[in-house]
Amino acid sequence: VQLQASGGGLVQAGGSLKLSCAASGRTISRDNMAWFRQAAGKEREFVAAIDPWNGSTRYADSVKGRFTMSRDNAKNTLYLQMVSLKPEDTAIYYCAGRNGRIVTSAMNRAESYSYWGQGTQVTVSS
Repeated sequence: VQLQASGGGLVQAGGSLKLSCAASGRTISRDNMAWFRQAAGKEREFVAAIDPWNGSTRYADSVKGRFTMSRDNAKNTLYLQMVSLKPEDTAIYYCAGRNGRIVTSAMNRAESYSYWGQGTQVTVSS
């Protein structure tokens, strides 16, 4: 599977962006998918994940209530809608996936995912 993330850019604090992650190679409808981000000089951190079986989502506390993850299986694409952006949201955002289900407790761990997109830069100015 290849993942192509897009939609990043420069936005002012309080603004919105919608990231997309298009998959190719095969369908990802049954894969556990997630978004992570990595700010300059920091470790990669979990943002959001979606369960392929029941559609439930999990979010990092830092983005809860502001970010919404969704998927369109017909388009084989993931989305991350981000509103009320803050300067601390500045990072490279990566989509990731794993063929098969991941237990809920492990959905926020980068090592749970086996394939990754190239990332898209999000910069939020104050």
